[in-house]
Amino acid sequence: MHGAQPAKPIAPLRTSLVRAGLALVVIVCGLSLRWYGFPLALPAFVVKYGGSLLWATMVFLLVGVLLPRLSRMQLAAIAMVIAVVVEFSRLVQVPWLDAFRLTTAGALLLSRIFSLWNLVAYAIGIVVGIWLDSRVARNRIQPQPNTLNSQQAAPTRE
Repeated sequence: MHGAQPAKPIAPLRTSLVRAGLALVVIVCGLSLRWYGFPLALPAFVVKYGGSLLWATMVFLLVGVLLPRLSRMQLAAIAMVIAVVVEFSRLVQVPWLDAFRLTTAGALLLSRIFSLWNLVAYAIGIVVGIWLDSRVARNRIQPQPNTLNSQQAAPTRE
């Protein structure tokens, strides 16, 4: 069909920018949790796995920034593959990789200790990413009431 428009036309650039903004918020939340979680007396479980959950949410959103035309399920699959590879990379002991893991950036990006429970947290984080992305997309797509139009459409008393 020549000239057919998609059902929900959203510009990929706008989608990427929105996802990048969401990723930035998630990064701030994750760093805040890691840096202030223990001083705020949050349980270690919440700090550890909450950080893993937010990390996976960030990965989902950043994959979406890079590949805005893919469906959420495709993005989720790619994000889960990345999460599994990163988790299992912790079993690889190479001097340069171990040295990177000892840095702050390495600890935040790759972590240091292998845990199958992280995979559960990652899966939940990706579901959170799907939910956030769909929520924001739904709010972007729905037409906002225009005050001029709503005044014109309102019945008048005469």
